[in-house]
Amino acid sequence: MKNIFSLVILCISVLSFAQTKAPFTGYRSFDIVQGFSGSGTPHYYLDVKKNGDVHFGFVQVNQADGTETTEEMNAGKYNPKVMKVVFKKYKENFFVKFDKDHIYLTDKDGNIQKSEDCCSSMESATQDICTCESELYKR
Repeated sequence: MKNIFSLVILCISVLSFAQTKAPFTGYRSFDIVQGFSGSGTPHYYLDVKKNGDVHFGFVQVNQADGTETTEEMNAGKYNPKVMKVVFKKYKENFFVKFDKDHIYLTDKDGNIQKSEDCCSSMESATQDICTCESELYKR
């Protein structure tokens, strides 16, 4: 009986691990909130390590003097439901979830957000509110 119970626990553990495996490894860039007219909008990226850690970062170039500001943070192991991103330099906190091809801005419960700030200039002409998502771009 103990062996069967141990086997069941092992199977559940393996299945739990398999469900939280990241959809890819490596670097991807994204721009969920659209920038307009060279405002120096940060360019965000994520880097999924082979061990499952997910690093988020940004690069922002000041349009006036060309100085570059960067930050990278470890958000922990991949979580398909929601991940919290905390950048200290600009006191910026947000939640995201991502799959193989897209990343979504979410609330703390993983519900995808909609906002006028997420519309591209083309979408702004036809829509007031857009889904906060971006393609994930390979280098």
